[in-house]
Amino acid sequence: MHHLADSHSNGYLRFKLALTEDVPTIVPYDEKAWAETPDVALTNPDVSVRLMTSLHERWVDALRALNEDDARRTFVHPERGTLDIDWLIQMYAWHGRHHIAHVAVARQRGGW
Repeated sequence: MHHLADSHSNGYLRFKLALTEDVPTIVPYDEKAWAETPDVALTNPDVSVRLMTSLHERWVDALRALNEDDARRTFVHPERGTLDIDWLIQMYAWHGRHHIAHVAVARQRGGW
């Protein structure tokens, strides 16, 4: 859950940058290093669930307000090149489903 909260927080910020700046270059981050910061071990996963819930409520409101021109706005990822908001939306929708599937498998295997 902490990884999802970190990743989707970054995604939301990238989304907002692309909406408000002219082809911004975003800053990549080291997911593995973020996963090893002290807060990951110390924080109850429920905190990240609450963060994700609030973040997604806000993001959905912003997405509902998008028009076609907004979806075509671009940003530069130093490792992936120029991408648009439409790509970002699809990638984070996939990312959430991908990790929910991991949780479902873990729940089934762990019997919880």
